[in-house]
Amino acid sequence: MGGWVVKSSMAYGAEAVAPAKIGEQSWRVKEYTSSGNDQALQISLDLVDELRDEASTRAERYRACMNKAYNDRVKPRTFQVGDLVLRKSDILKSVGKLDPKWEGPYKVIEIVKMGAYRLQHSDGKILPRPWNMANLKKFYA
Repeated sequence: MGGWVVKSSMAYGAEAVAPAKIGEQSWRVKEYTSSGNDQALQISLDLVDELRDEASTRAERYRACMNKAYNDRVKPRTFQVGDLVLRKSDILKSVGKLDPKWEGPYKVIEIVKMGAYRLQHSDGKILPRPWNMANLKKFYA
């Protein structure tokens, strides 16, 4: 509940009130004074930087947790020079229902940069551009 109060006070400038409590007068409404309200507003303005820092810290912690959860499920894949791979066939042309989804095998002849590979066809012809590893899978012969 405390996090929701911080969020609502940062977004709307006041704490949230449950709909069931709108009709009844709360302690805050009964004890309202103009000078006390001005003083409370000044205090909340002084604390707004701390609220921002707290919200930023919470968001960063959430992002780190989400990154960790995602990265734990990712299986790292790399290919070495000389590996045989298959290439997705729907990248360059549309593939019909009964057409093969993968082409190849191709031989990895160069690692261009992390995740990009230059391929060579089995007849020795080098493909004109590098291919991303998302479009390749290992071929087991």
